Amino acid sequence: MSFGETPITLVGNLTDDPEMKFTEGGAALAKFTIAVTPRSFDRNSNQWKDGTTAFYRCAAWRTLAEHVAESMGKGSRVVATGRIRQHDWTNDQGEKRSMLAVEIDDIGASVRFTTVQINGKRLAQNGPAGDDPWTTANGSTSDAEPPF
Repeated sequence: MSFGETPITLVGNLTDDPEMKFTEGGAALAKFTIAVTPRSFDRNSNQWKDGTTAFYRCAAWRTLAEHVAESMGKGSRVVATGRIRQHDWTNDQGEKRSMLAVEIDDIGASVRFTTVQINGKRLAQNGPAGDDPWTTANGSTSDAEPPF
């Protein structure tokens, strides 16, 4: 993260299935919206009350984009981290426009209200074993006790 960027963590639900696109250069891009609704406990009524829902337009790139599109869909409860970005453009009428969006760095399923099952192998970044101390020479993970 560069100096001056605004980090953000969102916990909410996808409003629709991610929209998958590819740039002219072949980079994958997943666009999606996360709805975040704050909740507070009202002691007078002894009930939880929903606040105003905020909708955050998000973008994930490359391998992360492909994983999001393959793993998540409308209604998925997620925890996402990223950076707020401002996008500026001029529309067809010559008017200047801008919007804020979140460029996602990492995203996962929230297990607060449900369970999930991880399917698939962990992708190593530095070859089959990478720098992961839990990966054996053949690429599988070890069931050994941790060294700490």
